[in-house]
Amino acid sequence: MTKKLKIDGIDKIIIKRLVKDARTPVLGIAREVGISGAAIHQRLRKLEESDLIDGYKMVLNPKALGYTTTAFVGVFLDSSSLYSSAIKRLKEIPEIVESHYTTGNYAVFIKIMCKNNEDLMHLLNKDIQTIKGVSRTETFISLDQQINRQIKI
Repeated sequence: MTKKLKIDGIDKIIIKRLVKDARTPVLGIAREVGISGAAIHQRLRKLEESDLIDGYKMVLNPKALGYTTTAFVGVFLDSSSLYSSAIKRLKEIPEIVESHYTTGNYAVFIKIMCKNNEDLMHLLNKDIQTIKGVSRTETFISLDQQINRQIKI
């Protein structure tokens, strides 16, 4: 459970710098805000323990790896009781990078990264639509991504 947390101006500066570049040196942030590096580490630990910071990661550029097609797929299930088993199978497909259990028409909404449209078609026909309980899918190919950001604090 998330603990109630109050963040001050220094916490906001720390978070903004690390969201912009997680490799920002702690000592650089410490100099900027006028406190010690140890104090920055202590604040980071507090933010991590409060669950505000969910982790640190390197972000790869999919296009540099040859993944030029991004698609969003709405997955229809025969029954909601098949959700867990369908998700288990979807997790086995490495091209699926996000999955959301949704309201509305789709039981599951997924984001897929593929090398090209032919690979996407193969993935849909051979991997996703053959999962037990998947009645059909609806696919949206992304032409361009204009916004990619974290939530603002």
